Amino acid sequence: MGRSYFVDEAVEKYLGGLLAADPGSCVTGLLAGQSSPQRDFVVLAVQTPQRESEGQLKSPRGSGPLDDIDVEWFTEHTRQVSRMLPGGLCILGLFLVTPPELSKDAQNTLKRLIFAMDKCISKGRLWELTEEDVTDRVTLHICSKTKKTVCKTLDVKDPKSSSKPADWKYQTCVSSSWPMLTCSVEVDLQIPLTGSSSDNTDKCMKDCLKRWAKQIEAGNCLISGRQALDDSELISGQKKNLKTTHRQTFPARILVSDEQPELDERSSALVQLCSGSMRVRGVVHCRAYIHNNKPKARHAVQAIKRDIINTVSSRVEMFLEDLLISEGSRKGLCTGQQALPRRVFAPMPFSGLSVCDYMFPDESTADVADRLKEMLDCETPEEDIDISLESNQLFSPELEMTDSHSDASSKRVVSEVQVENPHIHKAPQYYAGVAVAATIALLATATSLLYFSE
Repeated sequence: MGRSYFVDEAVEKYLGGLLAADPGSCVTGLLAGQSSPQRDFVVLAVQTPQRESEGQLKSPRGSGPLDDIDVEWFTEHTRQVSRMLPGGLCILGLFLVTPPELSKDAQNTLKRLIFAMDKCISKGRLWELTEEDVTDRVTLHICSKTKKTVCKTLDVKDPKSSSKPADWKYQTCVSSSWPMLTCSVEVDLQIPLTGSSSDNTDKCMKDCLKRWAKQIEAGNCLISGRQALDDSELISGQKKNLKTTHRQTFPARILVSDEQPELDERSSALVQLCSGSMRVRGVVHCRAYIHNNKPKARHAVQAIKRDIINTVSSRVEMFLEDLLISEGSRKGLCTGQQALPRRVFAPMPFSGLSVCDYMFPDESTADVADRLKEMLDCETPEEDIDISLESNQLFSPELEMTDSHSDASSKRVVSEVQVENPHIHKAPQYYAGVAVAATIALLATATSLLYFSE
């Protein structure tokens, strides 16, 4: 028996709307929701948007061969939508609508797209997969004329895997009562840059973020002030009604210690030739959803931790992408302070869940609404966009750069990692607490000691 997919009726309505709009069309799109070892839940479907090229709009609809599908644009849409999903939600697979004459070739196209999609998602992932993570991805083929659907899964960890049949079941209010976890996390990272090229910058950034991500993954989590035990139920000691529309909210805290008991030395130092450094610091707001099918505490903890890692990584990537567009290259960065995006939330149509976006200081809620329309194909009133969670101007995200070329000797930087004796107790650092604005600063300097608290 294949996997079962419980699909919100809003997805059924959305897909039906695509068929009604143009019965003879070819349409690609993404399916998002939550995966669990027993079953998967699909709460969002969104078609691939039109691509703008040379002043013209390239439409994803058409009756041409399936080989003409723009895979590059499809994966870019995948990357953008992945950033907009909070903890607990992910892209589960994709759908393809074709006229009857193209149905025979549909499965080959779906396989090609599903592996391209997974490669795109995996490239930006900083957290580690566990044995419980499901690697099956769903493909849904719909005939635009007969409306017949064929649901199958592919194991993306095996490029030679064959598709398997799966159950596709529509239900009402699939996610209306999913519990939500919220958390505000303090971040303070320094990333040495050992070269001036963009490749070196990306590598240094990703290596440091990966080390920090491991700290977050290893941290202890408190849910509603209590230690989250792995096999305990998230909603315990209460009468649970799976059909209720009430959503419970649980505050979470992540406790991370910077001690490194696996090392015996008191300290270690490394002299590096650095062209500068990037500093990431501040407090970011995170949230995660967990299904209400007897959720375990470990699944909730995993969801909120992954959201912490994803939101920090996404902001750093977005900022560097924005600089590449505006400056042409990272070598052209000017000194001074520059702002970083803050996280905002908007309701997902019909489900009661939220999606997120990142708003730069020179943007407004109208810009966010336009992106939600383009990427998620949904109309969102500006007044429904919540910009309050990271709105404190005192902690506005910023980039501070200093000139590292004025003194040649400044390029020699000592990087020192303080390591405590494992027999000496060291108080943990608390990365959570106050709901203030997200503040992420990238500091370029080559004249100071770089301390890495891992």
